[in-house]
Amino acid sequence: MRASLIQIAVDEGESVASRRQRAAALVREQAGADLVVLPELWTTGAFAFEEFEAAAEALDGPTHEVMAKAASDAGVWLHAGSIPERAPEGAVYNTSLVYSPSGDLVASYRKIHRFGFDKGEAVLMGAGREPVTVPLPDTTLGLATCYDLRFPELFRSLVDGGAEILVIPAGWPERRRAHWTLLARARAVEDQAFVLACGTAGAHAGVPQAGHSIVVDPWGEVLAEAGHDEEVLTVEFDPGRVAATREQFPALKDRVLGLEAPRH
Repeated sequence: MRASLIQIAVDEGESVASRRQRAAALVREQAGADLVVLPELWTTGAFAFEEFEAAAEALDGPTHEVMAKAASDAGVWLHAGSIPERAPEGAVYNTSLVYSPSGDLVASYRKIHRFGFDKGEAVLMGAGREPVTVPLPDTTLGLATCYDLRFPELFRSLVDGGAEILVIPAGWPERRRAHWTLLARARAVEDQAFVLACGTAGAHAGVPQAGHSIVVDPWGEVLAEAGHDEEVLTVEFDPGRVAATREQFPALKDRVLGLEAPRH
């Protein structure tokens, strides 16, 4: 499998419409890849809290239109990062979008763990409820977003749903970059899965972003890591290594906690 992580920069001087078109052009340039990934809230910036309400759009809104065509033009599976989604009842969610090579929206995931400690995203957006996995022809993706990375129980649920590749778009701040790398490797090791974690470059509402998108194999080895600036990180790997790793070192079979309801 060939995967390309687009570590796009969010420049406050660039309009959202312009950034959509620029991101779509970058997706098209990845024709020949199997999977392309964009970061979290790249249309607005993950820390641009005051813009979430005005920028929120329906699942079939302008970002969908541009990304669906880009996926189809490139002939790739596209995880289009996340957008502020305006749900039919009016609530706003941090929602990831996944497209097939024909441009069909095949999955969406509303971020379960909202960041902010009772402010920012935590109060401005609704919380997702359901873990989401996406079957591809030769493997299965498990979806998570940014702050979700700190909650290993979500990833156990994704593995139970068949996930072999954990895809994590993020708007992770530079000041906690060490946690980003550490947690990406930890999720790969404990779940014996590939981790594709795609961050942003630039600054969101004045908050410098970590960049350093990363691809980790099921043994926790870093296969590729981006730098701080905008770039496309491309790596080739064999999804079959997940099954081989789990057979060679069957730690997941020894799980005890979390498999049964707790006693009261």
